[in-house]
Amino acid sequence: MNGKLLYLVGASGSGKDSLLEGCRKRLQPNHGCFVAHRYITRAANVGGENHIHLSPEEFDMRANMGMFAMQWYSHGYSYGIGSEVDDWLSKGVNVVINGSREYLQIAMASYPNLIPVLVEVDPDSLYERLSQRGRESEEEIRRRLQRHQQIVDSMPDSIQRIDNNGDLEQGIHELLKLIETLAPNQLKAVRATH
Repeated sequence: MNGKLLYLVGASGSGKDSLLEGCRKRLQPNHGCFVAHRYITRAANVGGENHIHLSPEEFDMRANMGMFAMQWYSHGYSYGIGSEVDDWLSKGVNVVINGSREYLQIAMASYPNLIPVLVEVDPDSLYERLSQRGRESEEEIRRRLQRHQQIVDSMPDSIQRIDNNGDLEQGIHELLKLIETLAPNQLKAVRATH
């Protein structure tokens, strides 16, 4: 596989979905990159993510037929990344996905061109965002923040970081800048001539 897989991770509330949506709207052919959708057994109107909703039965059927490049189970839902990403990578296209922190080590073993990217938000801001959502109790939020810190501490040294503490546009700009530095050379050359 020639393309690079940008594997975005970060705590719930860190703004991964907003970054990916903003990035998706700004990508141009010269970026040589796609943002992959996730297939999730969560209803389309829950969670704020632009994902493809599957019933648990349809998800299992697709999984059994090898339609997912990656899949995991978290917080009561099944998540999958479609096998189309392998086709894109084999054609030299870079791909950005919203990954799972717990699945990262498995993904790294399967994709040698994987680049982990951590969306960073300071703990106070993260607590504030999670509280405003109103989906979890105080104790659940504190446990989530503790678990997030443990996972961050175990991240590989090679991880790229996107600061999403401030303005969303700045975070989107940082992600696009990373994508541009990884654009395939022939696409960089085309961009330079225009």
